[in-house]
Amino acid sequence: MLNSLRSIVQEVNAAADLNSVLEIIVTRVKQAMKTEVCSVYLRDNERQFVLMATEGLHKSAVRRVKLSEKEGLVGHVASREEPLNLDDAESHPRYQYFPETGEERFSSFLGVPIIHHRQILGVLVIQQREKRKFDEGEEAFLVTMSAQLAAVIAHAEATGALRGMGKKTEVRFNGVPGASGVAIGVCVVSSPVADLNSVPCQTCESVDAELEFFQQGLSLVRADVRRLASELESRLNREERVLFDAYIGMLEDTSLAQEVTEKISQGFAAPYAWSSVILEHVKTFSSMHDPYLRERASDVRDLGCRVLACLQESSRKERVYPDNTILVGEDLSASVLAEVPPGKLAGIVSTRGSSNSHIAILARSIGIPTVMGAVDLPFTHLDGRELIVDGYRGSVYSDPSDGLRAQYQVIVDEDVQLVAGLEALKDLPCETVDHHRVALWVNTGLMADAMISLERGAEGVGLYRTEIPFMLRDRFPSEEEQRQTYRDQLQAFAPHTVTMRTLDVGGDKSLPYFPIEEENPFLGWRGIRVTLDHPEIFLVQIRAMLKASEGLNNLRIMVPMVSNVAELEIAQMLLYRAYDELLEEGFQIEMPPFGVMIEVPGAVYQAKDFAARVDFLSVGSNDLTQYLLAVDRNNPRVADLYHSLHPAVLRALRAIVVDSHSQGVPVSICGELAGDPAAALLLMAMGYDVLSMSATNLLKVKSVVRSVTLEQAERLLSEVMRLPDTESINRVIDATFRNTGLTRIVRPLGDDT
Repeated sequence: MLNSLRSIVQEVNAAADLNSVLEIIVTRVKQAMKTEVCSVYLRDNERQFVLMATEGLHKSAVRRVKLSEKEGLVGHVASREEPLNLDDAESHPRYQYFPETGEERFSSFLGVPIIHHRQILGVLVIQQREKRKFDEGEEAFLVTMSAQLAAVIAHAEATGALRGMGKKTEVRFNGVPGASGVAIGVCVVSSPVADLNSVPCQTCESVDAELEFFQQGLSLVRADVRRLASELESRLNREERVLFDAYIGMLEDTSLAQEVTEKISQGFAAPYAWSSVILEHVKTFSSMHDPYLRERASDVRDLGCRVLACLQESSRKERVYPDNTILVGEDLSASVLAEVPPGKLAGIVSTRGSSNSHIAILARSIGIPTVMGAVDLPFTHLDGRELIVDGYRGSVYSDPSDGLRAQYQVIVDEDVQLVAGLEALKDLPCETVDHHRVALWVNTGLMADAMISLERGAEGVGLYRTEIPFMLRDRFPSEEEQRQTYRDQLQAFAPHTVTMRTLDVGGDKSLPYFPIEEENPFLGWRGIRVTLDHPEIFLVQIRAMLKASEGLNNLRIMVPMVSNVAELEIAQMLLYRAYDELLEEGFQIEMPPFGVMIEVPGAVYQAKDFAARVDFLSVGSNDLTQYLLAVDRNNPRVADLYHSLHPAVLRALRAIVVDSHSQGVPVSICGELAGDPAAALLLMAMGYDVLSMSATNLLKVKSVVRSVTLEQAERLLSEVMRLPDTESINRVIDATFRNTGLTRIVRPLGDDT
């Protein structure tokens, strides 16, 4: 059975469209399970379940038979979201007869739901004449098959909808909210060089010119492979020489070139035509039963990448970013965002990650509406098409109708008016109605952050992400380059405090010139663990920070991912060493305040020990929430389990304040939680001295704080801390916001989600 399962999944993955996917499923499942009928019902836009493919029932019934969740056995399986195994289907009270199917001949019925991301997509059914229940093994196989195929069907549905519908027919795709707001603009696909899966579906201006360009690219790669084989001949064994021969053979294969030529003749650009043909061959080899031939899939992919890199390099032009660019891709990074000219970037969509991925945090810091984890988005087909990005609900619409565009334009206009209305608060203190003050600082990483922050009246910087300047380069920046970057930040905010976090790479933040490959990167080599293993990197950075502070003296330094006192003391020792060196070199500098980030569970329980040794503590709520709840914040499959207002998180946050203040040490919070207006009230009531957030949220938080008394916030906190789950906590907070008329601060009017 396992071999059958693997074979069917491979065939389905290689299918060209949804119809092919469904035909393969019903044909191969029927064969594998030796049944007389296999059918697939899929849910349509009207929430009806439509017979989309069958082997064994009348073919004429396909697309004609439709059932609601209240109709028939199929509807019963869908509504219950669990298998239904019957030996006599007609005797079941939910049985409904559809004469056009001819299913009256079949007594046995086994239906299992097809579920993707907790959404019911359809029902997979097998039937037989013989009156018998399918055994446990058969039921388990069909359940496993359904689970394996759910994502493939969802993606095929999405791709088919996009390909098959006209320019004026909107299609909706779902993800998770990354940064609030709405953007209406034009899609620009961000595709890494030589990534076969990310080549945007683009057309060519001249078929003849594109064909000639393609042949030139093939010739260049053929010559390069021959040259490489010749140079290495004396050092290659027989198997390796055969591989080079195979590469040359594939490049000279007229049938492969002919397939690409045919696609180019249909008007597609050479890189897309090549990548789509190669991916089809990769799928074909991957689905072969012979292990040797199956292994050849990697060779085909490798060769495909070589040719693609050549085609992309040869055709590389200055990328044109239209006004209101919506940047879409799989693995977006700070450097990709930096390529978009100022004022052009309107929205971001990532097929990976969640609301607390690094790219989403960056998007919030510069106020760009973002949707993350849109896993079923066939983004390579979206280049140049109009999109709406709904960062409030986590939705993306392609080719929106005039009505939908007008509806979202109202929200865009409302947001502009809201921000304009809040501008009046920027020079007012952040204090409650009864005059309790709380400091509002900002998180920054780019100079654009600094400009926005100053415009919004920021009182300081609670987190300057020093890794961002590292990410924007192709090598480690020198001490002088770092000094100048840090000096710009310190000068921009002087005399206000700027808290600089030492290099924090690893996890979802990687440097192209310093790759960290790990099976579990969030529990691996990251943050202070990296820099203490490389004191030469740490010392250069600390020296640059200290030099940059000369004459300004508004620097604070903190270290990330500290999990024990020894790490803290080693970091302090290196700081004093750098400080003494610079004094000897004649620099007129002061020792800056030094602190640590509380972001791993172990640090929560040692907060008092840390506070006794440092000048301040700062909570990184993003990672702390991830680790406390065992939820990878980059994984869209578990994004709905990541709750910053989870009772365990709130209790940890309050304990940190108590322990820090017991040592007379101030404590701030610089995670995204601080920028949530509702959460800000709870944090203020807990006693946090500083709330540091994305600049775009600063005025919203100030507006909420200035609308309540400290006593009201403390009552809300007291009620929330007694609740056992996130849902109850959110209901209480929502009710409080409705009663105080503050709902529009956190979401658009009319949004009841």
